[in-house]
Amino acid sequence: ASTLMRLKRLLVGQPLATERLEHERLNKTTALAVLSSDAISSVAYATEQILLVLAVLGTAALHDVVPISAVIVGLLVLVALSYRQTIFAYPSGGGSYTVAKDNLGIRAGLLAAAALLTDYILTVAVSISSGISAITSAYPILERWAVAMCIGAILVLMLINLRGVRQSGAVFSAPTYVFIAAMLALIGVGVVRLWLGHPLAHATGVMRVDIVSARHHAAAPVGFALAFLILRAFAEGCVAMTGTEAISNGVTAFRKPASRNAATTLGWMATILAVFFVGVSYLAQRYGVMPAQSETVLSQLGHHIFGGGWAYYVLQYATFAVLVLAANTAFSDFPRLAGILANDRYMPRQLAARGDRLAFSNGIIALAAVAMLLVWLFKGDTSALIPLYAIGVFICFTLSQAGMVRHWLRVREPGWRRRAVLNGLGALVTALVFVVQIVTKFIHGAWIVAIIIPLIIWLLVAIREHYQRFAREIRYTGQAPLMFLHHTVVVPVSGITKATAGALVYATTISEDVRAVYVEVDPQATAALREQWMAWDIGVELIVLPSPYRSVLRPLVEYVSGIEAHGEADLVSVVVPEVVPRYWWEHFLHNKTALYIRTAFLFKPNVVVIAVPYQLGRVREWSEPLQHDAQITAPILRT
Repeated sequence: ASTLMRLKRLLVGQPLATERLEHERLNKTTALAVLSSDAISSVAYATEQILLVLAVLGTAALHDVVPISAVIVGLLVLVALSYRQTIFAYPSGGGSYTVAKDNLGIRAGLLAAAALLTDYILTVAVSISSGISAITSAYPILERWAVAMCIGAILVLMLINLRGVRQSGAVFSAPTYVFIAAMLALIGVGVVRLWLGHPLAHATGVMRVDIVSARHHAAAPVGFALAFLILRAFAEGCVAMTGTEAISNGVTAFRKPASRNAATTLGWMATILAVFFVGVSYLAQRYGVMPAQSETVLSQLGHHIFGGGWAYYVLQYATFAVLVLAANTAFSDFPRLAGILANDRYMPRQLAARGDRLAFSNGIIALAAVAMLLVWLFKGDTSALIPLYAIGVFICFTLSQAGMVRHWLRVREPGWRRRAVLNGLGALVTALVFVVQIVTKFIHGAWIVAIIIPLIIWLLVAIREHYQRFAREIRYTGQAPLMFLHHTVVVPVSGITKATAGALVYATTISEDVRAVYVEVDPQATAALREQWMAWDIGVELIVLPSPYRSVLRPLVEYVSGIEAHGEADLVSVVVPEVVPRYWWEHFLHNKTALYIRTAFLFKPNVVVIAVPYQLGRVREWSEPLQHDAQITAPILRT
């Protein structure tokens, strides 16, 4: 145990006192890196998702990418303004679950919670897989290790977050800000080159596209087919908005004044995301960049603008780093949401407990475990789950904004009409986007929403019902009298040892009816034990149970069950001698009979199992007389 504790301290760090919680909160610059990496990193693939859908239009798709991106940015601004109001209305953390539950009822709250949990799990799986894919694309020899690399990256993120939010923020700040700097350089240099009339392509094997005449030569769909295509491209591009709600969910992670700092950080995040998203789409249009199987849109832009120099590689590695670190948003918000649900008894209560480093350790570990399972099941390729990604987000957007409308109608604070209109508009628009996503992406994987989210809701309700049933069954009013019971103690023995003697000493202190039980496997060993037991003469009867099939547990369970069934006792305690080795590795050299006995009686009513440990290599003064003089043990055990 001490070795495991030292290993834990090495990986996680020394425990922090509860009063240090305030010092572990984030300032605005660190919070931007910790809570915004998911949203900001989406620019690495949002424009590409739009172009992938519009690829059937050929290069004519470039004419539509900027308008679609602009509409999405307008939606982003509306949602950000709506969530800014939520931050001040819910300074304790205005997540979609809390807002929907308080204003729309528990069913709406559970729907929001299920959608959020799905989104957080997918954020980890998709972001990690995408980041590792960038590495394996550059180094194909590593492709066979993709799943192992994904799992390793998740484990590293888990350990960093277990060390606490302040240390995780310090780790994640540098890559996030390097990516921000690289994107600013990409957009700035790219725009300057266009203004200066530099050639639109460099010698990188990517041909310049004549976008002026492209539409006239492309055989594009028309009418309803074109409208549906544009809507689907819009729905795919909405992945740029994933992670927008993270700051609203994590208000309590900010330093005081938490609401003001969170609102400021939300504004920074929305501005950065909007500039990067429109900038990448604009550059893709002007440089004539289309998705390619061997190279991402962002990489192509880097080649066009930076060439093949060091700036290009900084952009690529920064993109890889921020994609992997985007999963940290989920590691920040999933445990916090799980803790809220646990306090409401919709998730295991262990998830509400803070660990040694003041982080929600159990939630962090649970998220990592589920994400690793997803990566393993889908072999590191989570592209089939991407349609779920944005759909769950827009469910939360809609429920949160609708809940805020109800909130303003109830509190009627000064300016409530203006705030209600803003949140109402946000709810209406995000609901329309949700419908568009379901319709346009249903056959591409959105149908899974109809399975996963209801299953999560059912699980949450089942956990809640368990806790309610548990509370009812253990409730005791104190009005019934306490009845004295006839108590029989059974001590399983395998021979006369110090551990056996210690268990017998303890047994005689809790009952006068003590029975030593030996399960016979070898008749010769039984005869020898009977002779030794008689010579020991401690006043405790030795009962031998035959076991023709060499099972130790079955005869013991049947004997104990028979005591109660025959009315010999109202309560039976099984006192199990348990030898505890000095070193952890020695446990593998001994069987776990004591553990098996405890497990066998776990669900037996009116049976209590007590383990009496004997620790090897350590002196136990109360058992010393048993170790040296058999004559002294008799009066001790008879008393």
